Amino acid sequence: MPINITMPALSPTMEEGNLAKWLVKEGDKVGPGDVIAEIETDKATMEVEAVDEGTVAKIVVPAGTEGVKVNALIAILAGEGEDAAAAAKGGADAAPAKAAAPKEEAKADAAPAAPKPETPKSETTPAPVASSAPAKAGDRPFSSPLARRIAKDAGIDLAAVAGSGPHGRVIKKDVEAAIAGGGAKAAPAAAASAPAATPSAPKPMSDDAVLKLFEDGSYELVPHDGMRKTIAKRLLEAKSTVPHFYLTLDCELDALLELRAQINAASPMRKTEKGDVPAYKLSVNDMIIKAMALALRDVPEANVSWTDANMVKHKHSDVGVAVSIPGGLITPIIRKAEQKTLSTISNEMKDLAKRARDRKLKPEEYQGGTTAVSNLGMFGVKDFAAIINPPHATILAVGAGEERAVVKKGEIKVATVMSVTLSTDHRAVDGALGAELAQAFKRHIENPMGMLV
Repeated sequence: MPINITMPALSPTMEEGNLAKWLVKEGDKVGPGDVIAEIETDKATMEVEAVDEGTVAKIVVPAGTEGVKVNALIAILAGEGEDAAAAAKGGADAAPAKAAAPKEEAKADAAPAAPKPETPKSETTPAPVASSAPAKAGDRPFSSPLARRIAKDAGIDLAAVAGSGPHGRVIKKDVEAAIAGGGAKAAPAAAASAPAATPSAPKPMSDDAVLKLFEDGSYELVPHDGMRKTIAKRLLEAKSTVPHFYLTLDCELDALLELRAQINAASPMRKTEKGDVPAYKLSVNDMIIKAMALALRDVPEANVSWTDANMVKHKHSDVGVAVSIPGGLITPIIRKAEQKTLSTISNEMKDLAKRARDRKLKPEEYQGGTTAVSNLGMFGVKDFAAIINPPHATILAVGAGEERAVVKKGEIKVATVMSVTLSTDHRAVDGALGAELAQAFKRHIENPMGMLV
């Protein structure tokens, strides 16, 4: 009996992914644990292993396909002693029901409140695009989510676009070709059939309304990738549902900078292919991570997450650290940071940051956590307020350390001062509790020797 291989859910929130590369070809034999493909999620590239033994009878979704839904059929295995050609045909017969899930997708497509963009005035009458199987009235074209979004933005009628994907599926390059060739515009009636938005819901500007504000030819359209869409969705959700409030205070860094210099100077050397290098090299950010972890240890009532039914009280300080990567950001997590030495945190952070930029992090390395740190000090930013990343109840925004005049015992002196802003979820961390946490952080930063014991 044919064995269907479907797009796996590589994280709890994954809905679709890009099939970046096949590491096997039709006719290859595979066994449990063999790596057969690479899947790109919104934040990482991950390997997919086979769970059954058999022969690759058919690759249904080719390498490079974007927007493949979780549980969609991507390949078919022939079992032991089974004819590969027969298995490919048997699996293909069942493919549409597993891969497309048209009814569920149709519901999702009906959700947007914004009207379909109108044809810009500057466009000429489009040339027709041939379709090998025109859809009947009311039928929904078989297409990828990315193709549908691009077509919607451009006002292209998918029913008039010929699909080059598996089973005639309309994919991204088909829609882009239709746009380049003038493409068939969607019928006006399609927009009228969409359900009206809830009256009380905020109504964002439509794509067409935004583009009308700019002169033709003065811009180019860059489609959102999966990461940017995920970031936008989560930040909108966080700002809309989490009642933020902010606490800002100043921390003097002179003692910390002096201790950091002493620790780095005392680092032993280790041999590598590039020669002798220090075993560790602490950054100010490494010490900030440790100070935040210890502050949560000292104020455990603030080391929480909010749910409608419970307050989740965490036993350890798992500190996420915002890392900028091409196209967005990701927050790898230092687990049990309150228990780790500064050198361990430093080396672990360097490894996580490198793999984050290479998009090689595993989901468990960037999902979860109990708080986060966002540091823009290296860009000269003095202070800012960060948006909480649920399920966290806090996030610390760190500004640049700079020399400032401070008054000590009635005298004006120069000190290196860093401004930090603690954003908190007011449902879980009240004002006084947030202030206590901020003061605990300040205490560790200004008395850094305590972080060594």
